[in-house]
Amino acid sequence: MAAFLQWRRFVFFDKETVKDQSENGKNFQLPVGISACDSGRGHIVLGDMDGQIWFLTRSLQLSSFQAYKLRVTHLYQLKQHNILVSVGQDEPGINPLVKVWNLDKKDSGSPLCTRIFPAIPGNKPTEVSCLSVHENLNFMAIGFTDGSVVLTKGDITRDRHSKTLSLHEGNCPITGLAFRQAGKVTHLFVATLEKVQCYTLSVKEYPRIELDTHGCALRCSALTDPSQDSQFIVAGDECVYLYQPDERGPCFAFDGHKLLTHWHRGYLLLLTHNNKSPSKSDYGSRQTSPTEKHILTIYDLDNKFIAYSAAFDDVIDVLAEWGSFYVLTRDKTLYMLQEKDTQTKLEMLFKKNLFVMAINLAKSQHLDNDGLSEIFRQYGDHLYVKGDHDGAIQQYIRTIGKLEPSYVIRKFLDAQRIHNLTAYLQALHRQSLANADHTTLLLNCYTKLKDSSKLEEFIKSNESEVHFDVEIAIKVLRQAGYHSHAVFLAERHMHHEWYLKIQLEDLKNYQEALRYIGRLPFDQAESNMKRYGKTLMHHVPESTTILLKRLCTDYHPSKDSTDRDSLDRPAENKANPEEFIPVFANNPRELRAFLEHMIKVDPFSPEGVYDTLLELRLQDWAHEQDPGKKKALQEAALSLLRSDNTVFDKALVLCQMHNFKEGVLYLYEKGKLFQQIMHYHMQNEEYGKVVEACKRYGDSEVCLWEQALGYFARKEDNCKAYISEVLQHIDENNLMPPLLVVQTLAHNSTASLSVIKDYLINKLERETQQIEEDERKIRQYREETAHLRAEIQELKTCAKIFQKTKCSMCNSPLELPSVHFLCGHSFHQHCLESFAESEAECPTCTPENRKVMDMLRAQDQKRDLHDHFHRQLKCIQIKT
Repeated sequence: MAAFLQWRRFVFFDKETVKDQSENGKNFQLPVGISACDSGRGHIVLGDMDGQIWFLTRSLQLSSFQAYKLRVTHLYQLKQHNILVSVGQDEPGINPLVKVWNLDKKDSGSPLCTRIFPAIPGNKPTEVSCLSVHENLNFMAIGFTDGSVVLTKGDITRDRHSKTLSLHEGNCPITGLAFRQAGKVTHLFVATLEKVQCYTLSVKEYPRIELDTHGCALRCSALTDPSQDSQFIVAGDECVYLYQPDERGPCFAFDGHKLLTHWHRGYLLLLTHNNKSPSKSDYGSRQTSPTEKHILTIYDLDNKFIAYSAAFDDVIDVLAEWGSFYVLTRDKTLYMLQEKDTQTKLEMLFKKNLFVMAINLAKSQHLDNDGLSEIFRQYGDHLYVKGDHDGAIQQYIRTIGKLEPSYVIRKFLDAQRIHNLTAYLQALHRQSLANADHTTLLLNCYTKLKDSSKLEEFIKSNESEVHFDVEIAIKVLRQAGYHSHAVFLAERHMHHEWYLKIQLEDLKNYQEALRYIGRLPFDQAESNMKRYGKTLMHHVPESTTILLKRLCTDYHPSKDSTDRDSLDRPAENKANPEEFIPVFANNPRELRAFLEHMIKVDPFSPEGVYDTLLELRLQDWAHEQDPGKKKALQEAALSLLRSDNTVFDKALVLCQMHNFKEGVLYLYEKGKLFQQIMHYHMQNEEYGKVVEACKRYGDSEVCLWEQALGYFARKEDNCKAYISEVLQHIDENNLMPPLLVVQTLAHNSTASLSVIKDYLINKLERETQQIEEDERKIRQYREETAHLRAEIQELKTCAKIFQKTKCSMCNSPLELPSVHFLCGHSFHQHCLESFAESEAECPTCTPENRKVMDMLRAQDQKRDLHDHFHRQLKCIQIKT
């Protein structure tokens, strides 16, 4: 039971006397003798004691028609249909008539009456006490003073489509009726002076439930709207009760003798006076003293406050229409109660610091989120000024998403209020509205409060509940010294770079960092080894080398991989080992093991791997003192050179740097740098090797012999044997002119004439022989030329007799037709046509003739080129 004395009173309605503008602003006058009232469909309906029904429009226009001959006692205006139901009398005595009016249709200027029937049950003379009509026009209930209720079922606007039955019998007058529709179930609430009952009309036999053993006076019941679950209100002198179809609901202790009860849009209207009713038998008495005041009170049951309360003189009824309440009084005055707008009501509450009530009111008025947020802000400001920081922060939390967070944060930056700031920042993160600065501030709050439990709860929340910038959180935790928390956060959210940075730079946990890299997917493991490889190699060289071997062969993440998807990838992942060589800058032993492993596992490793390994082996060879080991290292280095996987230029430089003779000579030979080989021997004054190199490579480069001769000629040592050997080869192959040989050897002071005596004698003898051979050929050519000239002359001057008897092609006897050539060959004509390319040339002599012609053409071209050269040379001389 809620006592209304505890409820606050407000003036949320403005009272105004309705003025008639057509009468120069005088008070509007109601008709005389009003006996019944109702409202709806845009007008107020009034019935008077003369049988007229009046309609009052919003513009205060009055119209009427004669509905009954005597008087109107009850009116019911439907809200969803323009149908009016009235009860009145057409003749003296107790014989009430029910009339149904269709206000959309007219009959001689008046609304059309679609139905008339007597209201009394079973022809018993009794007065009608109350009336209710269902909005679907299928039910109408009439209550009587003798305690009976008549129910009309069917289309109430037509006689033939409805039937009337007696629903309720009793001895106590009926004081209230109301239909309730919930889905397909229809209920009828019945109130008397002594009881409250409910009938279920959608079930056969109309079962009845007795809800209470006390009732109410006439016009002291009403039905709430669907927002209040369509409850039946019964207003007694002590309390106001609310009923469901099957039970009694809440109760409100509103004291005072009730004269009238209405419900409209969430408000309960009660009209009372201070004097208690002398007895319940006087259920309909309205007689009051001239000075007695009626008190109209408007309650807001949801928010539990009195929205308006005022005294009026002798109220007839209170009606709701056009968004306002209208109070009708006996002195024919009409008052309007206009509800203040929501913002005005809220401002009134703000002035009294009634923020909780303002919030409830705003929600009930369906104020938008911006409006609610402003109320929460003002409430928070009020609590903050009062010093209730805990309460204030709770209100500020409710503004998240609308109010700028910095407004709140500035208020709570004081160290004494850091726990309030923490609560606000937590809420900000839960709603995913925090930025990087908010995350930083929240973590700093945790660290300053030393609240490890809250900190762990924050960072160890479910991944679906993470509402903060993880990277910012890691930075703040690391800066505050909470390295273990930062590592946990980085590992959980796969911020690999941060995890490794903290493990290596802060915790110095190199082994754990290496294990973590081994669990990463290939791309990330490769990039992190490039970044942190040198540090790891310095502190854990063996484990780092093992991981690099895995990474550069066939890498697969460890079974406890941080990336579960990577375990399902069948593709082979292999890093380039050449890119990791700098990691081993200060670890040659591990580098050697790594490189040897790579060329063993993958013979087609990059050239850089072979080059680096060659350098390492050459370094070992250069520093090794043991002959046996030195020989083994030499063979190992040569094996790398023979593998053809090294870069030639780099390998040559390395061999030269370490004075690796065998490697240098091998590479010179491999690169066909024969002159370099000989120069190498010359620099080392290896005379025998110089001659050997000439013999070995002289066929490829004949200039080697000339260089060897020049080399020995410049030597002052006794090199006669080597010079003789070189001269012999030059002489045998005619590689140099004798004069050049003599000029070359003239620079050697130790070389005497005896050194070149044999060379010169042999040279002169061969030249003498060559001269004799040339002279013999000249005589031969002259003889042949003379013979050819004589033959040509003979052909020109004498007849040619062809005596051939056989074909020169098929060797068969000649037959006509035949073809004879001046060269002496004869052919069958068909043989010549079949085998000869041209009929003008002898097929047998053509190949030899062509060779001669080609030689002549070549000589002509050479002559032309020689002439062209001389012409260009002359032009150049003229220009200069």
